[in-house]
Amino acid sequence: MKTSKESEEMMKIIMIFDQIQSGLGTKDDIMLPLGGKRESIGPAVMMAPFFKEIDAKVVACLYCGNGTYKADPDEVSRKLCAMVNKLQADVVICGPAFNFIDYAQMCARVARDVNQTTHSRAFAAMSKENEETLAEYKGQVSIVETPKKGGVGLTGALRNICSMAEALHEGKETTELGKKICF
Repeated sequence: MKTSKESEEMMKIIMIFDQIQSGLGTKDDIMLPLGGKRESIGPAVMMAPFFKEIDAKVVACLYCGNGTYKADPDEVSRKLCAMVNKLQADVVICGPAFNFIDYAQMCARVARDVNQTTHSRAFAAMSKENEETLAEYKGQVSIVETPKKGGVGLTGALRNICSMAEALHEGKETTELGKKICF
């Protein structure tokens, strides 16, 4: 007979990156086509120990160049949502976008759309430097605060990302948690 811990399934996570965070391009490779890998890439690799703590695994990393996204945000978001549905993720983490403005915009939009059109739960992660995106999406989607790229507090931010993922996966009310770790 299985224990309750054994009967629970491991949380399945999808992470969404731009060309830089995916490790597949530079700031100049903005037209990287939409794609995905069924393995950890980019920040998912550094987050592996944190995911292990919450009994989660990355089932895929999806990515898109900032220019590809900006050329047709509706279509890119629709396709990302379709990929999320196909992969049946429990939680989708859009980011961390740090202080990358175009990437932050994609993260917030896609997280909102995933929540509206799929059975998965999604949130974004970015730094306070993304003022316009925060102003536009703050009430529409949870946005976990991170430092800017190279800033202090990254370990705490990664733990907060995992806390939000775990709460969403468990169906917990996230209002109080959001007050502590989100914008």
